Amino acid sequence: MAQIRRPPAPSPAERAKTIAARNGPGALLTAGDPVGSDRVVPELHHVHPSGSVSILLRDDHPLLERTRRAERSELAVVFELADHAPVDLREPIRGLLWITGRLRCSSPESARARALSIAGTRPDPRLLDLGHGLSLLRLTPASLVLADAEGTHSLRPHAVNSVPPDPFTAYESGWLAHLETDHPDVLGRLARHLPDNLRGGRIRPLGLDRFGLRLRVESPGGDHDVRLAFTQPVHSPAQLGVELRRLVGCPFLARVQP
Repeated sequence: MAQIRRPPAPSPAERAKTIAARNGPGALLTAGDPVGSDRVVPELHHVHPSGSVSILLRDDHPLLERTRRAERSELAVVFELADHAPVDLREPIRGLLWITGRLRCSSPESARARALSIAGTRPDPRLLDLGHGLSLLRLTPASLVLADAEGTHSLRPHAVNSVPPDPFTAYESGWLAHLETDHPDVLGRLARHLPDNLRGGRIRPLGLDRFGLRLRVESPGGDHDVRLAFTQPVHSPAQLGVELRRLVGCPFLARVQP
């Protein structure tokens, strides 16, 4: 029996790095309790390029004292990152990344250095409260698990650290939201690439990466995700514009170019 060939997609490590770079909603779970009945949502969190996670909690949060009293002042935890679609979908979560590792409190000097590092790429007024009501903890990763539409994968930190995020991560959300709001005609043109059984559903922009465009088809019978592959991986806005216009079927339709 011939196997169904799936469209090319970023590697699991690249997809994990991209979710980490987006730095979406996150929560701490105690290791061994994946259901997370006592989920801790930090005041602020940030995944560094090294893969470590900075977590800001209020000084009176019980998890701080629990971490200090743990063996070697390290607590085994899981940090969950959710990858949310940039448009309002019925099922908005596109993927989940779980980072398992050891949590420990940072010294005042280390906390200030990490806060400055965060502020350099992601300024946030909550960083000013460090040492004035907020404390910083550091999560050092030991393993990662990625779950998304492409599959579920167990990853080692070095495999994720060694790859860059998708080149279009920075403006994917804005462009897809613009496509949804201002170009329903373009989404309609993309219907020609869908299987016959999915035509007629509501087409929504779901994701964009260097390998292709992802759509969510919402219909009464359920939601279905479809990847429309580019002819080759793209790395620049100009290349992306060419591939997007090809998918639309109008090579001169420049106004949908990011």
